Amino acid sequence: MNLLKIFYRLPAQAGGYILLKLALFLLAAGLWAQTPQEEIFRHPLEPKTMDAFRTTCSRLAEHPFVRGNFEQEKTLSRLNRSLKSSGNFIIAAGLGMVWDTAKPFSSTLTLGKDYLIHSRPGGQKTVLSAQGNETFLRMAEVISAVFSGNSQGLLDNFNVYYAASGAAWELGLIPRNAAIGSFAEKIIMKGDAAVRSILIYEQNGDAVQYVLSNHNYPAELNVQEKAFFTFP
Repeated sequence: MNLLKIFYRLPAQAGGYILLKLALFLLAAGLWAQTPQEEIFRHPLEPKTMDAFRTTCSRLAEHPFVRGNFEQEKTLSRLNRSLKSSGNFIIAAGLGMVWDTAKPFSSTLTLGKDYLIHSRPGGQKTVLSAQGNETFLRMAEVISAVFSGNSQGLLDNFNVYYAASGAAWELGLIPRNAAIGSFAEKIIMKGDAAVRSILIYEQNGDAVQYVLSNHNYPAELNVQEKAFFTFP
């Protein structure tokens, strides 16, 4: 039953007392301000956790090339619905990353340091330059910083929150950079020796979650993978 309905049925004095007790309980339990998913934002990066944070970043940088599978869920708050897609991803140090979507429709998105390539079935490619697009450039830098283990890049652009237990870690990022903040309200990442999930809360109320799996680490990209980064 809705707690507010119960409250309004009570006499004013009793209702006020019960509401006060309820508020104190919720605040003490940590349920009033944050969801369990956002618990990481109770753990700001501190001097005592800085070494562990930098170690986590170093581990992510051990492999210049990473392949795997992804599942993406885009939650549209205004429509109260979600859109799902899945496929393969590639992370290539110095080049960028590729989201090769297989379902529900085939398409490929290559995100470089200063360009974006959208590839469609049949070999058609559309190239978009990031020149003059501050938000795109900063987001590209963030993605590169995360997957290359560039801890200083994260510290320069975000208020960083960090927690670890054994090999597992969780990272919360709140943008300090205005260009990034115009798009992303906050970012939550989880992983171990690799990034396992990315949750982006957008400023418009929407959210995007990526779940990454089946990571493998080739010594170099094959011919088809290199083609993703080739301009038409």
